[in-house]
Amino acid sequence: MFKNLTGFAQMLRSASSLSQKIQEIKERLARETATGSAGGNLVHVEMSGDGRVKLVKLAPELVAGNNVASIEELISVAMNEALAKVRKMHIDMMKEATGGIDIPGLDSALSSL
Repeated sequence: MFKNLTGFAQMLRSASSLSQKIQEIKERLARETATGSAGGNLVHVEMSGDGRVKLVKLAPELVAGNNVASIEELISVAMNEALAKVRKMHIDMMKEATGGIDIPGLDSALSSL
């Protein structure tokens, strides 16, 4: 019986530690930046590690062309590139927090963010 209580106490400590690590990861992600670009840098996007768009920069020559469809497409491409980098940050930081242990389904769970 006491053996089970010891294991349970250890599990609670581990959960508390993991919860603290996850909070630290969230704080680190908020400080990190991922970038994406498209059209040979005609569009540049910066996104925080927690997924907030910080900057969208359009080259003057792109805007001067008044081609709205191209601008929209390039923004989408640049944002998706930045978002893919953010997802990789999440995966890398979670693997670091778990000591490199591969958690089944982690990659697919984070890719749905």
